[in-house]
Amino acid sequence: MNKASSNTANLQYFILLGYLALLSMLGFIATDMYLPAFQNIADSFDTSLNNVAFSLTTFLAGLAIGQLLYGPIVEKIGKQKALILGLVIFAAASGLIVASDSIVMLNIARFFQALGACSAGVIWQAIVVEKYDAEKAQKVFSNIMPLVALSPAVAPLIGASIVNAFGWRAVFITLVILAAILIVMTKWLVAPENNKAEPQESISYKSILKNTRFLGNVVIFGACSAAFFSYLTVWPSVMIKYGYEAQAIGLSFIPQTIMFIVGGYMSKLLVKKFGTTLALKYLLVLFFLCVATIALVTLVIPVDSIYPLLITFSFLAAGNGAIYPLVVNNALQQFSKNATKAAGLQNFIQIGMAFGASSIVAIYVQYAEMTIGLGIVLSAVVVYLGYLLSKHDSWDSVKGNFVEPDPARIALHADKNSVD
Repeated sequence: MNKASSNTANLQYFILLGYLALLSMLGFIATDMYLPAFQNIADSFDTSLNNVAFSLTTFLAGLAIGQLLYGPIVEKIGKQKALILGLVIFAAASGLIVASDSIVMLNIARFFQALGACSAGVIWQAIVVEKYDAEKAQKVFSNIMPLVALSPAVAPLIGASIVNAFGWRAVFITLVILAAILIVMTKWLVAPENNKAEPQESISYKSILKNTRFLGNVVIFGACSAAFFSYLTVWPSVMIKYGYEAQAIGLSFIPQTIMFIVGGYMSKLLVKKFGTTLALKYLLVLFFLCVATIALVTLVIPVDSIYPLLITFSFLAAGNGAIYPLVVNNALQQFSKNATKAAGLQNFIQIGMAFGASSIVAIYVQYAEMTIGLGIVLSAVVVYLGYLLSKHDSWDSVKGNFVEPDPARIALHADKNSVD
């Protein structure tokens, strides 16, 4: 390959990487970009902040349900058409929000906006797995997932600037424009399926769940996310308890974001040096050491400062940032021919575990650090169970580790003891 061809190939790769990064961030951007506009929306519709906040709940509901829709849709019409369909739904729902004349209309539109956003969140992972071999896919995931971590930090800042300059409806006009750009890029970068080609063999979600290596890695992914959300949900209350105000609370999330990004690139170095299997073991050791330290400073010997927990969790965030691309790739490689359906199920489980943990710790938010510690410890137990499950080839192999009581052996042992 000559230099010109090599440069062209590199340029195409980075354009595709940028496109995939935008797809991966779309749901987070739509979730967070309008947060600074809550009061403006409430004033516009003469409603309460609680009613505006409900738009987050409807969005998350759509996000969870949508994860399971696009696998079957892709089987019928292909990735390109399914992705364009989702982006059109996203753009139309965003436009409906711009035209909303009531908070009810906005909340309904947010549900459909999330359904549309799911196409991007599911299909980008399938594109990576089906386009590249396992090693190259691992590198792509490690490049993109740290960028996803920037979304919750950057999107509200961009949203605030747009709201201040043009009003809250301009945020959703921006999302319509972004969806239009992604539709054009999808037509360009995602090849349509060949109608003459042999149709993709369908696989049920039940069959996917029977794969223990897939499920084990997904459980690790979901439980690590649950630990993350256990912290994020309760942390503002911890800071308020120690007398910190809103600005300081916002700034306190910066270290975790930075460390998550560092972790994503750390995983690339570890995989290059030790291979995926050993790298994952080392990263899980880091994760469990952080969990043990968090348990110590929240449950065993509580300290009167936010810094031990803040610093330790930042290292745990680095561990999560490194673990995510490894386990996601490990899981999806089990179904490289049905990656869209597997990715949808994976995301559904991960979202369910994360927000399940968030909902549970929110009930006990008054216990502050203790709630964070307990939530993270319980999540770590599930991470360990997921890791054990991922080492088995089948459920029969899992069952083989559990030996049923043998009456004859028990009787023989009893007779021997009576003789003695």
